[in-house]
Amino acid sequence: MTKTLTKHGNSYALIIDKPILELLHVTPETPFEIVTDGDSLVLTPVRDAKQEARFRAALQDVHGRFGRAMKRLAE
Repeated sequence: MTKTLTKHGNSYALIIDKPILELLHVTPETPFEIVTDGDSLVLTPVRDAKQEARFRAALQDVHGRFGRAMKRLAE
């Protein structure tokens, strides 16, 4: 997908389509961290601590239940 910037007051905006917002589970109110290496921009939704804790707990559960199988699949 290729996008162009849109003039927004004295700045420019990048419009993110609704299906992409839904895929990322973000709303227009979700804050984003913006990082650049001088050539590229990386936008990452900032998750609250409660969401992060739930994600880590789910990841740990999956690892505990299926870790050995995933390791074998990766070989």
